[in-house]
Amino acid sequence: MLKKLWYFKLAVIWSIIITVLCLLPNSNFETTSTYLPVSFDKIVHVIFFFVLTILLFYGKIKQQESYQYRPCTVVKIIVITSIIGLSIEFMQRYIFIYRTGDLFDFIADMLGVTMGIFGYIFLHRAK
Repeated sequence: MLKKLWYFKLAVIWSIIITVLCLLPNSNFETTSTYLPVSFDKIVHVIFFFVLTILLFYGKIKQQESYQYRPCTVVKIIVITSIIGLSIEFMQRYIFIYRTGDLFDFIADMLGVTMGIFGYIFLHRAK
């Protein structure tokens, strides 16, 4: 079990970083932009979960020593990232009183996951 988890160490570390950063008080961060049609916060969520998805695929590649993937791998990545995203929003809403959980943050998380999945499939379909 630990050997299997070792392949995903970067994804685990990144998940911890995402969780900590998302639970920090946001009074120091600019959340609106006069130049962008969406808030900076949503862009950060997309980037966080895009990177997490890529790191999960990277761990899978290292584990199986192949660029091949199965639909089961994609489903597992969606489930794992959904649990992380929903857990963060739950903690923001019910545990940390200085933060508020937001459905649109979760949607941004899943957009990042979708971008990561399609990016991986597109880049590695010929290998």
